[in-house]
Amino acid sequence: MANSENLQSSVSSIAPVTSPFLNYLNELHQKYQSLNDGKIADYIPELALAKPEWFGICVATVDGQLFEVGNCDQLFTVQSISKAFVFGLALEDHGREYVNCKVSVEPTGEAFNSIVLDEITNRPYNPMVNAGAIATADLIKGKNSTERLKRLLEMFKGYTGRDHDINVPVFLSEKGTGFRNKAMAYLMLNFGMVSEKIDETLDLYFQQCSIMVNARDLAMLSATLANGGINPITKQRAIAEEYVRDVISVMLTCGMYDASGEWAYRVGLPAKSGVGGGITAVALRKLGVGTFSPLLDKKGNSTRGVKVCEDLSRDFGLHLFNVVKPTHNLEEWILR
Repeated sequence: MANSENLQSSVSSIAPVTSPFLNYLNELHQKYQSLNDGKIADYIPELALAKPEWFGICVATVDGQLFEVGNCDQLFTVQSISKAFVFGLALEDHGREYVNCKVSVEPTGEAFNSIVLDEITNRPYNPMVNAGAIATADLIKGKNSTERLKRLLEMFKGYTGRDHDINVPVFLSEKGTGFRNKAMAYLMLNFGMVSEKIDETLDLYFQQCSIMVNARDLAMLSATLANGGINPITKQRAIAEEYVRDVISVMLTCGMYDASGEWAYRVGLPAKSGVGGGITAVALRKLGVGTFSPLLDKKGNSTRGVKVCEDLSRDFGLHLFNVVKPTHNLEEWILR
């Protein structure tokens, strides 16, 4: 599998130096660079160190082209974006029906960190809220904590084509302040939704949220899903084809915190956001979008990233249910 240097080299040889689409992204970047609404997450000290001017947009196509503008090399922690992909790994480990016995797939109007379970089944509502993500992490196989973490990191490498590090200060901060998440875990243990290895599973969950990524990685994550689970650059399969549907379905309905319904209405792309400032969005069989800007709106989503995705969806007709002729023809601009 390609390392990060080889991945970048191979991408650069495929993507055009200039193109109408790259010019479009540059205009989009300039349009929203001055948008300073929102605030940087500060509940973890390390997150508060982000600079408000950081802003990157990256698009990866299913045929291996990469288009990027702005701060696409800037590293940040993946945070809740990890939930969608760990859900995919749990599906591969146990299958659809068993995972669904432990974690539901229903949207919830509750906050992502609410200590609440479905009153009838006692399951967490979906894999994108904290309770559901902890239950999902609990399902990751491995004979010990080291093997489970190694499998998780290998899974991310399959999507992005490079190795990833964990931000240890963020992990330790998450662990040191994660009392609410621990309460969720013990509540789920009471109902048989997680195993008794709670401390190990919580560590894994905090570690997955602390993985370092950039906007290019986020574009590759979603482009791999858009390509049926195969990384468009390395040609390696990252997730079994049969589970791509499951992952992107829950991303569409639950991936953008309390704004998921609004997102599905206005943007219409399966997506996942994180409080580190990232958004990854899937245009099935076409491309993946990765944006990074740490200024967050009241729902916890990147303010600039949401605007970028709204424009891309509208201008290129990417909404899943679009029937109107788009302003720009994606096939003419980048998909040949």
